[in-house]
Amino acid sequence: MPRPSAHHDAASHRPVVLIVDDEPHIRALVEHTLEDLEDEGVELMTAHDGAEALRVVDRIVPSLMILDVMMPKVNGYDVCRAIRDRGLADVRVIMLTAKGQDLDKARGDEVGADHYATKPFDPDELLALARRLLDPRRS
Repeated sequence: MPRPSAHHDAASHRPVVLIVDDEPHIRALVEHTLEDLEDEGVELMTAHDGAEALRVVDRIVPSLMILDVMMPKVNGYDVCRAIRDRGLADVRVIMLTAKGQDLDKARGDEVGADHYATKPFDPDELLALARRLLDPRRS
């Protein structure tokens, strides 16, 4: 079951992964896929759309965002651009979307995404990618 995005221990220095998708079953699936990260000291948070994601980022800075593209209110490209415009270059971003055309991937690169993955996704690959992007020794 997804955790409410409003909960965060401000005193905690744990890395945070923010999962953003307007489809509850996808949010839950991604969260379930990444639950092993909690044993590694990572906090998982969720947001139900881009507008909520930006409100969360106003309170905490996640280490990694897994971001759907097609969402109401504020789409994933605009969320990624907004966090980059706020100077949050250290936030790793995985665009996770059904839009898999080369033009879509180019747009993800243009707004500052670190990786572009398409749905349906391989859970093991997503977990490995998240671990790699959370590793401070990454190149």
